[in-house]
Amino acid sequence: MLRLSTAAVTVLLALAAPAAAQDFPNRPITMIVPFAAGGGNDVLGRIIAPPLAEILRQSVIIENVAGAGGMTGGNRVAKATPDGYTFGLGTVGSHAFNQTLYKRPLYDAANDFAPVAMIADQPLLLVVRKDLPAGNLQEFIAYARANQSKMQYGSAGVGSATHLGCILFNSAIGVDITHVPYRGGAPAMTDLIAGRIDYWCPFSTTAMPQINGDTIKPIAMFALQRLAVLPNLPTAHEQGLAHFEASTWNAMFAPKGTPPAIVKKLHDAMVQAVATAAVAPRLRELGMSSAAPDRRSPEFLAQFVRSEIAKWAIPIKAAGISVD
Repeated sequence: MLRLSTAAVTVLLALAAPAAAQDFPNRPITMIVPFAAGGGNDVLGRIIAPPLAEILRQSVIIENVAGAGGMTGGNRVAKATPDGYTFGLGTVGSHAFNQTLYKRPLYDAANDFAPVAMIADQPLLLVVRKDLPAGNLQEFIAYARANQSKMQYGSAGVGSATHLGCILFNSAIGVDITHVPYRGGAPAMTDLIAGRIDYWCPFSTTAMPQINGDTIKPIAMFALQRLAVLPNLPTAHEQGLAHFEASTWNAMFAPKGTPPAIVKKLHDAMVQAVATAAVAPRLRELGMSSAAPDRRSPEFLAQFVRSEIAKWAIPIKAAGISVD
């Protein structure tokens, strides 16, 4: 009798899953943003939510769950009911850095989620003091290798994306240069303008006002394709540092076990939302670009998260950074 009951339940669940997916969504959906309100990730979530709600014909409620570098919110998604009604806006911080940075991560980013869609990314840049004698990446590499004992690079703080991005870059070009951490990007930029540090690796939105004001010198974009807001700045890849890429990215994750049909509905809706006329110009204002078509699928995102965890483990371990 027990076997029959178990089998019956299994059959009923199998029959119910497609019906639930067909009916999805029939009530409001919650988007977890794992960072505080007002930041770039929160802004992105609030840009995407209205068109996503229109496409899904249900309200999309933003819930900010900040803490532990994005892990508190990520954990909320990982432990949510896998029915599609709770999903998260993940980043390189919440789904790559933290897996190595923290001694005891709250979740396994590669295995505790159902990847839905890559949304957008924002590359880091290499910018230098105005009088540094290098006008392109190859000249910078030659200068840095010859003068590394005397040079300094800045960051927005130990363990920040700007710190880890510069470590990754330094490793790629084979230099060991003194790090000067700041409490945020503004003081780092101030000291670069004043010539007190030689370079740093900020996000495009941080660097654009100073690049346009001609107070610093841009050398390379750490992306495989140029950014629309800085069309004249060549990538590191173009300048001979093949396939080098360092960026923050945003992607959509559902809890592990979310039915594939619901994942597909969420994926299709997110891709459609990002392509709307209302979203594209706002992404450009944030210095971001929407994910290329070949980078949007759940399958790509699953593989990408694994590769990002492995890639960023290198600079984190090299810097000896860890958080309890």
